[in-house]
Amino acid sequence: MNILIVEDDESICNILQSYLVNEGWTVYTSEDGNDALQKIHNFKIDLLILDLMIHGIPGEEVCRKVRGTSSMPIIMITSKAREIDTINGLNLGADDYITKPFRVKEVIARIRALERRMNMLSINSRTMMRFNKGRLQINFESKEVYVNGKLVNLTVTEFKVLSVLLKKPNKLYNRQDLSYEVQGYRDIGDGRTTDTHIKNIRKKIEEDHKNPVYIVTKIGAGYKFTFHPDEDY
Repeated sequence: MNILIVEDDESICNILQSYLVNEGWTVYTSEDGNDALQKIHNFKIDLLILDLMIHGIPGEEVCRKVRGTSSMPIIMITSKAREIDTINGLNLGADDYITKPFRVKEVIARIRALERRMNMLSINSRTMMRFNKGRLQINFESKEVYVNGKLVNLTVTEFKVLSVLLKKPNKLYNRQDLSYEVQGYRDIGDGRTTDTHIKNIRKKIEEDHKNPVYIVTKIGAGYKFTFHPDEDY
């Protein structure tokens, strides 16, 4: 796996690079937002580790530009530790969010979890699933989602959340169990991270995200996907 670290603190960047190379990954580095975008263009990058406080254009803008063309997994690493900052990062398209100071082993664990997610999405007995008379189509081989025939861009984490829900229609998942199925660990906070992923998915697949028909909420209990796969469509 090819990883790009975008971090302007040289000591943090060097430590991360050393550990990740030791894990067997190919690692590129950058301390500047513009340079990072150029490296993404020039090299095959599989995962982006992105600090928000960098030289050149800010990390938020880098994330926004990457998300405009790619579903590449993005882990944000930043000193911005407020809950609203985490939610904003996820809304921009980040798959995960780690605040400083952090342990390198935690970063590696998050990367491994994302790697497992990507691999699990590639292993599915059904390449294509359709719902609601074909209005919603999921291609597990290409990891693409189509709504009314139009391709929508989900992040790796959003795709996994949707996959977990739709594979067991009408099964009710509370936030902690859904987080465990998707991330590999239970959300020990108030569940806002899971809520944000659900909100972002709804904006992309629902005709009216404020009145969803695919992913519905049971107040105080959790979320469920309400449609069974089309059989004869």
